Amino acid sequence: MTIKDNLRYAESHEWVSLEGEIATIGITDYAQHALGDIVYVDMPEIGDEVTAGEDFGAVESVKAASDLYSPVSGEVVEINEALEDEPGLINQDAFANWIMKVKVSDPSEVANLLDAEAYAKICEE
Repeated sequence: MTIKDNLRYAESHEWVSLEGEIATIGITDYAQHALGDIVYVDMPEIGDEVTAGEDFGAVESVKAASDLYSPVSGEVVEINEALEDEPGLINQDAFANWIMKVKVSDPSEVANLLDAEAYAKICEE
């Protein structure tokens, strides 16, 4: 399982990379391993508002479906359209194959997320 030090994490197994006011969001390597082969990703629409802690979509695998929760609040400015045709890309590399990009309305929300060490402890439980 890979956990990257330069990212922030939600307890619900989403990761965030913040560059300026744009947050790139995906699911963690731990989550994709737990789900197994991903067959569908339900993503928001560009222009949708997402709220930290609330669901914005879902990931379905051959063995389970799991809601996705936004780690930050803001407006969806981009979705990873490649996942519409090839959702299994997340299984190949959960960090390279992000799900959405959000223009963050409150950058301080990112500081409230877990760092790599704290996230690793959750994964060990």
